[in-house]
Amino acid sequence: MTLIEVNKLNFSYHGTDEATLRDISFNIEKGEIFGFLGPSGAGKSTTQKILIGILKNYTGSVKIDGIEINKVDKSYYEKIGISFELPNHFLKLTAIENMQYFSSLYSKKIDKSDIMKLLEKVGLKDDVDTLVSNFSKGMKNRLNFARALLHDPDILFLDEPTAGLDPVNAKNIMNIIDTKRKEGKTIFLCTHDMMIADLLCDRVAFITAGEINITDKPKSLKIKHGKRTVIVEYGNGAVERQEFEINNLGENKDFIRLINHQYLLTIHSQEASLSDVFINVTGRDLT
Repeated sequence: MTLIEVNKLNFSYHGTDEATLRDISFNIEKGEIFGFLGPSGAGKSTTQKILIGILKNYTGSVKIDGIEINKVDKSYYEKIGISFELPNHFLKLTAIENMQYFSSLYSKKIDKSDIMKLLEKVGLKDDVDTLVSNFSKGMKNRLNFARALLHDPDILFLDEPTAGLDPVNAKNIMNIIDTKRKEGKTIFLCTHDMMIADLLCDRVAFITAGEINITDKPKSLKIKHGKRTVIVEYGNGAVERQEFEINNLGENKDFIRLINHQYLLTIHSQEASLSDVFINVTGRDLT
């Protein structure tokens, strides 16, 4: 079931002649993690702001569950959770006070015990009574992410949710995102981190300079743009490598001989990384 439909979306910021978004179109299915991938300034955050109803003066069509986004009422915000790239908290309040304040904005009753469990999930259990002004960037980002989950929304809009996090906390946030997908949540994930997109996303769209270059499953993209070869490494001491075409491997006597080699070390397919595919498709890197 298609939940989000974007068709020929264009947008320009007031006072600028150059369009930020140019004729972009994509659909997101219910229960899908959709990765919106591109470098800084590509138009990712602008697209998200339109999808959540902050930016209004667009042309084209943006429908959420069949309703044009500029016609939704305030009940829409009961259904979505938002984690902005730049955390915005009340710095003179503690973590728990921030969460309690934002929970009061929703019609759903959210107990303090539920908030505590959520803060524990993102690794802030020991910091609930700490002023947010004393938080590191990573701690603020984790609090930002937790706030998006407060009211158990059906749709999550996540902008660089692992930015500034150490590997342990980044993996934890990724695990939570994956759990939310398994619960049937729909997730719009803006990022320039191709590893995270590769691990989490069902489909991705590449955006550069306000235009979508391609949309597909990460695996399909990597297979399509990778080399159709495997490399066999073998040796006792000095390591030797030999490359073989994938076609008719089972009939290739040299390949069969090497995979039965006494000192076989590794066999690697030459699948492209998502970063490689991005550069190949768009002609630029992610910086």
